[in-house]
Amino acid sequence: MDLAATRIFTDDVDGMVAFYERVTGLGATRRHPLFAELVTPSGTLAIASTRTVAAMGDSGMRAADNHSVCLDFRVGSPDAVDAAHRDLSEGAARIVQEPADMPWGNRSLLIADPDGNLVNVFAPLAAG
Repeated sequence: MDLAATRIFTDDVDGMVAFYERVTGLGATRRHPLFAELVTPSGTLAIASTRTVAAMGDSGMRAADNHSVCLDFRVGSPDAVDAAHRDLSEGAARIVQEPADMPWGNRSLLIADPDGNLVNVFAPLAAG
């Protein structure tokens, strides 16, 4: 079994797509106005309108109500974490935690997406 994608449900697909395009530097694929995907070499981030929830049965999904998941995006170097901070600080994201060296060996920047979901932009401190 492979983890194929992570999906975020939102009331504002366009706003979420714009945010994640800025964070990742990728363009989203839009097959429908209510759904988008950003495909990376290691996985896919899907963004879906809350209006699609009914098609999934009584799942109880609600937008902007996540309190337990963080999306991690690995960048090429600790300097790239700092560069992301400079780029995203200019109104693109709410900074949750400035770049910091974590005890487990990563440089990490924590931001929040437009719905308040936690996003970690990180890089290992040591090569390997």
